[in-house]
Amino acid sequence: MKGLGKPPLGSRDAVSAPQLHLVHHDLEAELQVTGDWIACETGVRSAVEVRRLVSDVAAARLRIDAARLGKWDSALIVFLKMLRDEARSVQPLGIRVDESDLPRTARRLLDLATAVGQSQVAALEMPRISVVARVGAASLRVGTELSRITILIGQTALSSLAALARRASTRSVDLLQQAREAGASALVIVAIVNSLVGAVMAFVGAVELRRFGAGIYVADLVGIGLVREMAPIMTAIVMAGRTGGAYAAHLAAMEGNEETDALKAFGIPIIDFLVLPRVAALVTMLPLLYLYACAFGLLGGYLVSLATLDITGTAFLQELRGAVGAKQFAIGLSKSISFGALIALAGCYIGMRAGRSAAAVGHAATSAVVAGIVGVIALDALFAVCTNALGI
Repeated sequence: MKGLGKPPLGSRDAVSAPQLHLVHHDLEAELQVTGDWIACETGVRSAVEVRRLVSDVAAARLRIDAARLGKWDSALIVFLKMLRDEARSVQPLGIRVDESDLPRTARRLLDLATAVGQSQVAALEMPRISVVARVGAASLRVGTELSRITILIGQTALSSLAALARRASTRSVDLLQQAREAGASALVIVAIVNSLVGAVMAFVGAVELRRFGAGIYVADLVGIGLVREMAPIMTAIVMAGRTGGAYAAHLAAMEGNEETDALKAFGIPIIDFLVLPRVAALVTMLPLLYLYACAFGLLGGYLVSLATLDITGTAFLQELRGAVGAKQFAIGLSKSISFGALIALAGCYIGMRAGRSAAAVGHAATSAVVAGIVGVIALDALFAVCTNALGI
């Protein structure tokens, strides 16, 4: 704001000190404001000085005379703001300040500073919300989110049935593209992760079981642990971080660019065009990746067992064949299908619910990855409870 006051020509370097002169008349007091009020040159008046000045006013009305005011910036506005607040706080009725003689720009800035201060005070004085009200508001938000998720699941299921009857708007080229990105592009990372997990399981099992002379049972540990638990979980976590986040980021970017609004304007169903291809691709590809992960995980365990235990490859494979049956693969496949649907729906839901800013894309991707990983682990725990109750 520096320079709002217009100095006379040739006085660029001449800065006169700001002065205050309080003059009392019959019915009012007059405060003469003179000199240059430049913050970097003359500083800002203190609140103690303003309080002392107001206490010297012996009238109910204080008029500010700015006829001899020079250059000014925010130093003047700060002083006037403190003067106005202090005058209003004087008991019992306060002192009315007449600011009509001030420059128009100064009055506008003073009103703006007062409005901002009042809004901040109002925000600080807002009544505190009770714990019961907070719990109730959180419950309502959770209920709303659950209803929206339920609607998305229901619409996706109905669209799937319509697609099977060839009555959906899903394009086969979109489905193939999503399947390629979720399947073939993830082979390397899935193979590396699961082979290392199988190797670690075999190494830990070999260290412990060798103490009891039961090293051959490492095949049982690696086989059942990988096929039933670790392969579906690790593959799903990899896909949640890789594909689920990509789904959310892509849909959030489309939401920000208003592409989804354009699709709705043309009458294209969002579920059929955007959600269903992603869900179908991940539900189809994740079981295949699970079988691929089992192969590499068992290979990693097999190699570590041969290197650390005094057993032959034939003995390992025979023990593995007796321990892992079709039931274990059925459980793993069921988990993979469920994990694929959960990751795809979570990514699509968070992406379509994202904001329209650039930051919303990154936030949506992060939220989708977190939701996918947590959801996979929670769903696996539910599977464990159900299989234990069924005795399988």
